[in-house]
Amino acid sequence: MFFWVLALLILCGFLWNYKRQLKIADITDKYIFITGCDTGFGNLAARTFDKKGFHVIAACLTESESIALKAETSERLHTVLLDVTDPENVKRTAQWVKNQVGEKGLWGLINNAGILGVLAPTDWLTVEDYREPIEVNLFGLISVTLNLLPLVKKARGRIINVSSIGGRLAFSGGGYTPSKYAVEGFNDSLRRDMKAFGVHVSCIEPGLFKTGLSDPIKATEKKLAIWKHLSPDIKQQYGEGYIEKCLDKLKGTNSFVNVDLSLVVECMDHALTSLFPKTHYAAGRDAKTFWIPLSHMPAVLQDFLLLKQKIELANPKAV
Repeated sequence: MFFWVLALLILCGFLWNYKRQLKIADITDKYIFITGCDTGFGNLAARTFDKKGFHVIAACLTESESIALKAETSERLHTVLLDVTDPENVKRTAQWVKNQVGEKGLWGLINNAGILGVLAPTDWLTVEDYREPIEVNLFGLISVTLNLLPLVKKARGRIINVSSIGGRLAFSGGGYTPSKYAVEGFNDSLRRDMKAFGVHVSCIEPGLFKTGLSDPIKATEKKLAIWKHLSPDIKQQYGEGYIEKCLDKLKGTNSFVNVDLSLVVECMDHALTSLFPKTHYAAGRDAKTFWIPLSHMPAVLQDFLLLKQKIELANPKAV
């Protein structure tokens, strides 16, 4: 009996793996739109999918990065300047994309644009510190999606939302993790709503990657700028050397940071081209072995492990 159960499990595993490897027939007539192509994941994705033969429309925030990307790619790739937080800019871009794709519709929408914002203890922050990352990471993503959704429905295509392990575990104070938690919720409701239209919706959850978004120097500079305006009471509670200690602690985690950005692009590729795309993709060794498993653990264990990474406060009783 045990032998037959084992054989059945092996067969199911083989069929599951085979199913995941099945690809769509042709990509040379398909259009995809990618946000946040100035640098990082979006830039690599635009160049990768251009080489594969897709008609890529790459949205950049700055003209200089748009020109640089166009110079490195084929004539198939088009760039467009887009600020996802500007509703009129998004509407004009959507109309331009509609004219480009015609009756074919839009096969793929990759919502990649995002910012980190300020990462700092919650009691250091104002509501404005939360607003900027939420405007970009959440409302910008929703705005682009809603404006391009009719074109994706026409093609019965794919929508790929780049979230983060920060959408599964709140590792720091600030607007980044709330924005990513909300992206996860939007992604799930969108996936279920689009099922009847033959549109597949996937969510990618990258771990910690070495990109401009996660530059520790920039993050520290933002913290220092906030520190200067904190009340004397809060400074006394945290201690004068708090930020420097945080930076030293961060340097010790460099070995856990992924440097291969193609891990995320490979997830995008599978979500775009597989006949059976996954609903969720974890990208990066740390995401697969630590962050995602930990997100399923009891809160008491999550708190214990994450608080071990926190710096001890100088005088928390000085309230």
